[in-house]
Amino acid sequence: MSAHLRVSAFDSSHAFLSREDGMSEGIYQGLNCGPGSHDAVKSVAENRKIAAKIISGDRETPVLSCYQVHGNTAVFVTEDWGDNRPKADAMVTNQPGLILGILTADCTPILFEDSAAGVIGAAHAGWKGAADGIIDSTISLMEAHGAQRARIVAAIGPTIQQASYEVGTDFYIRFTDADPDWAAFFTSGNDKNHFQFDLPGFVTMRLKSAGLSQIVNTSVDTYTSGHHFSYRRTTHRKETDYGRQLSAIMLSA
Repeated sequence: MSAHLRVSAFDSSHAFLSREDGMSEGIYQGLNCGPGSHDAVKSVAENRKIAAKIISGDRETPVLSCYQVHGNTAVFVTEDWGDNRPKADAMVTNQPGLILGILTADCTPILFEDSAAGVIGAAHAGWKGAADGIIDSTISLMEAHGAQRARIVAAIGPTIQQASYEVGTDFYIRFTDADPDWAAFFTSGNDKNHFQFDLPGFVTMRLKSAGLSQIVNTSVDTYTSGHHFSYRRTTHRKETDYGRQLSAIMLSA
């Protein structure tokens, strides 16, 4: 059974890809689609073509990804930008045949669709982007091109789950200073100076606060999954680098 995931709520071609089926080796073993890693350039390029085939059925379909900066900027896509990646954390398009790809290794990938409007989106929501408004930026840009919030379906892909996400007091204070209600996304850690943070729960709340009601959660923990890359797992193992899995969506022609 493949670890690549699809959700029935979407009409568009899409997948939350795992690290299966790729050609990278060593610590990048499998389908590393991250050009920002130190993996062999040829391996990443081939992996992205494999990913294109899985998503669209055609290896040559353009796979677009941003230079992700943990911000709140969403960009509208009209054509393949190749390696000239904008510094942004979300993409929106109404153009068929362009694969919008989000790269993650613990952060939360979110795919969006308003099938009636023919508008899709993809966002990279780490804790900072989720707190600072990347979800609102994505939805607003979708609306600017004909989508309606009431129709938008959002799917949360594999991400680090609360049991695996220990944070310190500074992190907790930063969140609760921003909004005391955000304390609900923390439970006690191993001692008084540590907490467990619920990133996908926080993302779900932000999606609901933005007016979305159709939300799917794959509930996969990247840290404990042997099928996914994890920055935190790599750090704990003292490895030198890590791969990135691709979560992607495309409007069919």
